Amino acid sequence: MVGDDQDWGERAACRTADPDELFVEGAAQNKAKAICTGCPVRTECLAHALDLRIEHGIWGGMTERERRALLRRRPLVTSWRRLLEAARSEDEQTPGAEDGQWGATG
Repeated sequence: MVGDDQDWGERAACRTADPDELFVEGAAQNKAKAICTGCPVRTECLAHALDLRIEHGIWGGMTERERRALLRRRPLVTSWRRLLEAARSEDEQTPGAEDGQWGATG
């Protein structure tokens, strides 16, 4: 992934957002997820949350419920960072591939 493990947060679209906007429930989650749209480090953020099993908040455009479901569907993944990195590389090499299909990759 582009950049160092420690600096992706400095490039995140949400870096100036009020944290209370990202740790919401119900319909407000859709507004929070919209902040992630087009974020340059969305993949790094999602991988971070999945690898560390972060239970609360919007990370990489996914709610805690969506992340739990993804973790249940893919219990053998040991490094989401590695998996998402490989998927992104594959996407970049495939003409017309859609970005952001976390659950369908690998």
